[in-house]
Amino acid sequence: MDDSQFLADRFEQNRDHLRAVAFRMLGSLSEADDAVQEAWLRLSRTGAESIDNLGGWLTTVVARVCLDMLRARTSRREDELTDQLPGQPARPRSGSNPEQEALLADSVGLALMVVLDRLAPPERLAFVLHDMFDLTFDEIASIIGRSPVATRQLASRARRRIRGSSSPTSAVSEQRRIVDQFLAALRAGDFQALVSVLDPEVVVRADAASTTPALPAEVRGAEFWARQAITAAHGARAARIVFVNGDVGIIVAPRGRLFRVLRFTFSNGKISQIDVTGDPVHLAAFEFAVIQDEGARSHFA
Repeated sequence: MDDSQFLADRFEQNRDHLRAVAFRMLGSLSEADDAVQEAWLRLSRTGAESIDNLGGWLTTVVARVCLDMLRARTSRREDELTDQLPGQPARPRSGSNPEQEALLADSVGLALMVVLDRLAPPERLAFVLHDMFDLTFDEIASIIGRSPVATRQLASRARRRIRGSSSPTSAVSEQRRIVDQFLAALRAGDFQALVSVLDPEVVVRADAASTTPALPAEVRGAEFWARQAITAAHGARAARIVFVNGDVGIIVAPRGRLFRVLRFTFSNGKISQIDVTGDPVHLAAFEFAVIQDEGARSHFA
């Protein structure tokens, strides 16, 4: 076996790990593969002779590449928002595999993917590498150019944003129970179960990006809306319960990319109002936090 083949074989032994790191950093399978490919190019130019810990070296390279990609993404995000058609999910990048990307996003946690996307690049990197891949703060500090103490603070700040500040009060628990039943009924297409959690005079308002012939801008009445919603509930599988601006709500995030937000008003143990938002500019203004069980599942995925 020649040296180049030996190097390629050692790289392949690390590919799955590197791809997992990159996907959690970037939330895009095609971009993750680009980052891993860049790591291979750098390794092939450097060689492995002077590298004591190849896995650690490659993880550091991928993390730095991802950090650069996240920073570039942040600078162009406003242009992407204006280019995106109202009411349409983000277009898949060329060469992406939607099915595989959907599986990866679900394994991480769709809600967590959406919240991670709201973090500043150094916060996201510190949280992902420390909380998900157990790198030390000393190792992460060398990647982002901060002190270990500052890096620890970045991870802590990210953790607080991901978990949110809403405390598990009885009111929050009751809202969660109602929204759980609401989402379960939508997914099952169970008309009676859906109506049972709605106030008979429920008002449902949708912005221009979320309206359809079946679901106009404003609908009143539980039974009428429930029939239309069940017919149009094809996105319920990509829906997750999260905190939206501190209250229990729902995001719809195919492949971890935010598409819709549902906010609720509650009265007497029922949902009395639903506000549906799909406009990308308005979506960007929301603050999200992961409901605890979603975060716990995601952390250990």
